Amino acid sequence: MICKEKMDNLFIAATASTPEVDFRFDQHYLSLRGEAYPENAAAYWGNIVTILRDYLDSVPVEQTITFHVALAYFNSSSTKMLFSLFSMLNDKAEAGTSIALHWYHDEEDDTIYEFGQELQEDFVHLTFLDHAVKN
Repeated sequence: MICKEKMDNLFIAATASTPEVDFRFDQHYLSLRGEAYPENAAAYWGNIVTILRDYLDSVPVEQTITFHVALAYFNSSSTKMLFSLFSMLNDKAEAGTSIALHWYHDEEDDTIYEFGQELQEDFVHLTFLDHAVKN
């Protein structure tokens, strides 16, 4: 199966309160890095969720997708939006697409580590890979 249409890659530079978003759809590589506490989480994440949904709808089931997440901090509003992203990915994985979620956290940050463990429990169709990083 061929992708319905070629999607433009999505890159949003990090700010003090928003993460770097690097979605290389042509390589099936997705990345979030930095901190996520935008003033209006729904406005910030809304377009990202829509674009990711369109991408997932266009990707053949047999395609492998890699998602790297290295967020040092995110607020509760961003947590809800992140769950939306992971839920969409989990649904695609449940349909047969291999999706690897690489979760990066400071080895001393129990909060981010535990959130990753919760993701692993909640989204069982994703291949979860935990990476403790020394700082």
